[in-house]
Amino acid sequence: MITFIPLTGFLGAGKTTTMTAAALALQEQGRKVAVITNDQGVELVDTKLVRSKLDSVAEVTGGCFCCKFEDLVEAIVALVASDSVDTVIAEAVGSCTDLQATVVRPLRQYYGDDMVVAPLTTVVDPLRHLAFARAAERGEPESDLSYLFRQQVTEADVIAVNKLDTIGPDRAEELLASLRASNPKATVVGYSATTGARLDTLLDAWQAPATNEDVVLDIDYDRYAAAEAQLAWMNQELDLTALGEGFDATAWARTVLQELSGWAAEHDAVIGHAKITVETADGDFAKLSLTESGAQPTLDRAAAAPAPAGRAVVNARVACEPDALDTAVTEAVKAADLATTVTSSATTPVSFKPSYPRPVHRLAPAGA
Repeated sequence: MITFIPLTGFLGAGKTTTMTAAALALQEQGRKVAVITNDQGVELVDTKLVRSKLDSVAEVTGGCFCCKFEDLVEAIVALVASDSVDTVIAEAVGSCTDLQATVVRPLRQYYGDDMVVAPLTTVVDPLRHLAFARAAERGEPESDLSYLFRQQVTEADVIAVNKLDTIGPDRAEELLASLRASNPKATVVGYSATTGARLDTLLDAWQAPATNEDVVLDIDYDRYAAAEAQLAWMNQELDLTALGEGFDATAWARTVLQELSGWAAEHDAVIGHAKITVETADGDFAKLSLTESGAQPTLDRAAAAPAPAGRAVVNARVACEPDALDTAVTEAVKAADLATTVTSSATTPVSFKPSYPRPVHRLAPAGA
């Protein structure tokens, strides 16, 4: 019997960091853990970083778990068969919701003899949550993205407030109390996946019974689709060559994200997330990420030394039109090339908007 731990949560909440930190912590407890990443596109930045820390990693690309349900099952089966794992943690696409009906219940109904499905966990960025809450307090109409975020929180068995170290203790306790009051059926925990502080509260929550498994979302799939369609999704690869003896892969990636952050702030474009890895010719790599317009990038991993060449992968999810994102990234890359004395050659930009969500299964609670 294996344990399957499903994670959801809005783009930039720190699902991958949470998944990786939790997997390492469970391994220290003697569990054999595998993880699955998920995206609407291909060439995932997150998968590269996770594989640098964990041995058993798979990905489901080209759609969310609900629309790629059989791919998810195949990935789980393959991981268990090849690596003899007893625990699988999987993070859904950050713009996905309705997972209780489309993923959790189908797994329990059709594969319950072989796996225990842990409580559905929604990972929350406190600053993103507070931004949506302030908009509501001002009486602004609920945006489609805010609607999507609310649905993700509403269906959670566990609301996992990550990055708790980014706000003060008093503010943190106030936020946790507010979430508990507005979501009485959910278990609410706060932690930092980056530092590991209070991560044990999340691991403990996964051991408890699901408390919100009978939830039925009052969800408008047209509005859900509209929320996803607000985001342009870009996955692009670039070959980088130093004009001198070597270039700084970390500085190149940082410059790209700084330029993109400034552009998004200028154009009032919400950044779901933007992530870059640069793998150097000697096998080292840098990874940086950005989750807010106008903010500075976060360094997840720095390259150890300058390199003569490298290959970059850019994943960007931004609320704008695809052609605008293509142009913004192209200009950001030019600025980074100039700043770090690099020449770059890119694949054709592949920005797109997700198609209408069409889940393979959508099951009501037992007895409903």
